[in-house]
Amino acid sequence: MPGSGQVCLGIVVGIHGVKGVVRLKSFTAAPADIAAYGSVSDESGARRFKIQVLGLARGAVLARLSGIADRPAAEALRGLRLYVPRKALPKTNEDEFYHADLVGLPVETKEGARLGTVGAVHNFGAGDILEVRAADGGELLLPFSDAVVPVVDIAAGRIVADPPASLLEDRAKAEIKNAARADRRRRLAERRSGDGGSGEGGGGAGL
Repeated sequence: MPGSGQVCLGIVVGIHGVKGVVRLKSFTAAPADIAAYGSVSDESGARRFKIQVLGLARGAVLARLSGIADRPAAEALRGLRLYVPRKALPKTNEDEFYHADLVGLPVETKEGARLGTVGAVHNFGAGDILEVRAADGGELLLPFSDAVVPVVDIAAGRIVADPPASLLEDRAKAEIKNAARADRRRRLAERRSGDGGSGEGGGGAGL
């Protein structure tokens, strides 16, 4: 995971043509602004690119990345996340924040019950979604609306959520199913281990 000094602006989701043009999923409010904050880098900072936006197509930004001149080079970047230093972005107003500011913040209900921490912020086309990860590995997807997430306090480092009961019920059902699968796998492993313990008898019956 990148340090708090980096913000992910987008990701290479595909290629376009044979001359090294890539398709970017942009996380900026205006997709073409992915090129507005200077050079971008990979997560480690070892590779840096200048972005030249060529246009938009099917919800993606068509762009050239410096040093990428052909299809194989572009194909090798598929899945690459592009970052800029946090300081390169404009300062936010008191009630504004970047998605990167939310990742890692604890999420609790209005009653103070811990739901987990923000693992990621997604947008599948119908608005932002908070991916909340619980300590036991469970996951809860919360619509990032004023009704469901009434409090985002960056200064205090916390988020207050008021998820619909149906979401919590679905999560509880999923956790029960996962626990049942884990229990079945454990019992199967124990059964196999027991069968292996009587290897001589089993082998004799097969001769």
